Amino acid sequence: MTQPRRPLSDAERLDWLRLIRTENVGPITFHRLLDQFGTVRAALDALPELARRGGRTKPLRIATRAEAEREMEANRRVGARLICACEPDYPEPLAAVDDAPPVVSVLGHAHLLKRRCVAMVGARNASLPGKKFAERLARELAEAGLVVVSGLARGIDTAAHTGALAGALAGGTAAVLAGGIDVVYPPENEALYRDIVAQGAVVAECPVGTQPQARHFPRRNRVISGLSLGVLVVEAAMRSGSLITARMALEQGREVMAVPGSPLDPRCQGTNNLLRQGAVLVEGADDVLRALETLRPLRMEERQRDLFGASPATAGGTGRGTGNGTGNGAAGPAVTDEAELARARAVVLENLSPTPVTIDELVRGCQLSAPVVLTVVLELELAGRVQRQPGNQVSLS
Repeated sequence: MTQPRRPLSDAERLDWLRLIRTENVGPITFHRLLDQFGTVRAALDALPELARRGGRTKPLRIATRAEAEREMEANRRVGARLICACEPDYPEPLAAVDDAPPVVSVLGHAHLLKRRCVAMVGARNASLPGKKFAERLARELAEAGLVVVSGLARGIDTAAHTGALAGALAGGTAAVLAGGIDVVYPPENEALYRDIVAQGAVVAECPVGTQPQARHFPRRNRVISGLSLGVLVVEAAMRSGSLITARMALEQGREVMAVPGSPLDPRCQGTNNLLRQGAVLVEGADDVLRALETLRPLRMEERQRDLFGASPATAGGTGRGTGNGTGNGAAGPAVTDEAELARARAVVLENLSPTPVTIDELVRGCQLSAPVVLTVVLELELAGRVQRQPGNQVSLS
């Protein structure tokens, strides 16, 4: 049974930070560890042995208590809150995403993230008409009570935040950053960032002070879509990061919407292609409101059923603890038969390659139980021999 959410103590929050900042531990691995060991503290204690069993010869770098304390203090200095995925203030739609950030920093009005949100993304080099349309649309959506989520980038993102701030008496806006909560990128959006902190909310997954790098942006995009009921794309080229956000939205079970554009403008080829593939056509705020009116955010247990075809209690250890930061015990005991695991490691490694495969495909190909395969993958990942890929896929490092 899913346990009620509750705020963590500072000591528990330190453990959460230590685990997610540990080498080779990403969000999916974090949640798997929490399921398997019941508490974050127990998972931390188990890490060295898991990595050794996965074939690692040098010690795994586990974040220290002092490092976690420094990160918590850095958040306090900039006025940000650290919210863990099991706490009541963590946005429920984002918590339902299979690779939800275990810990986020939030500046401004965190309660806005609990409202109905819609993401608006698009080209950085957007046309003037595109930016004007996005600003007007975001204002009207905010006036209708929605929170408009975007990424603080140039172009459509900037227009979306600006418009939503103008309608913020009813709704509002939230900016998701690719770097640390205190790092404004691009720098010319410093004033907009301050306005969003004052009237809206700013969210970041990376530690304070982190400068955004190319690999951070796809991770940011899945948070933008994860916070939202749907994603609206306004002007996007065929190889645009906005289309990555749209793909992530589809994987997360969100609505995908697009504004049609001129076939002569390369900035509209991506949005027109989305429409060709079945995205909702948007010409005004009413189109967005109609598309979202019957939607509600998935709860975490519903997302687990979608992903694994079973309740968390029967999902073969792939569900997530949703309650008090100690796991819900639903995943069952860890696989401890070393002889069975030794045989399974050889089979799993034989079936893996640098080409990503889904976990489901791996389980079928290995003809082993899901808990055994998941345990072996966890060991190999902590050892640095396996990498998680988008779409619940894994590959050899």
